[in-house]
Amino acid sequence: MKLTNRSKVVSNKEMTLAEKIYLPAIFTGMGITFKHAVRTVIKGAPAVYSYPEVQKPRASIWRGHHVLKRDEEGRERCTACGLCAVACPAEAITMTAAERTKEEKGLYREEKYASVYEINMLRCIFCGMCEEACPKSAIYLTDRLVDVETNRGSFIYGKDKLVEKINERIDITTRQSEKQKNAVK
Repeated sequence: MKLTNRSKVVSNKEMTLAEKIYLPAIFTGMGITFKHAVRTVIKGAPAVYSYPEVQKPRASIWRGHHVLKRDEEGRERCTACGLCAVACPAEAITMTAAERTKEEKGLYREEKYASVYEINMLRCIFCGMCEEACPKSAIYLTDRLVDVETNRGSFIYGKDKLVEKINERIDITTRQSEKQKNAVK
């Protein structure tokens, strides 16, 4: 006996012999496999890349690892306004705001800064909404790959992994819109 989507009981006698022994399903699967085999013979095998030595070419609009940018003086641009967290459809961004002290004036641009800024990379869908929402052009998605990790906890990226190093600046000019370029000035 078999149940249908209307919860009516259907007898096995209504099935044909071919359906009972799954012949149509087997031939369909073999047809797909044969189609791919013929395509490989005619067009050639698809390109194979020996990753990580050779990386597959990516589109120019490809979005990868996040970076929190610094300004020309080395201060963090993020002012902990929270617009990136609000714009994130996956709710992957969390932050805690704090007010800077007089001793921290050289570290942060504004009175307020993000004392804790975290992105859960397992939740992130790399949509780029955070960089569009940021009024200070503080966060960008780069062309770099996210590192491979072995446990779930290491996929929560804090400021230690997100803020760019002063001596290792990341060029994001290709990702900036005219509005973002003007906001930085």
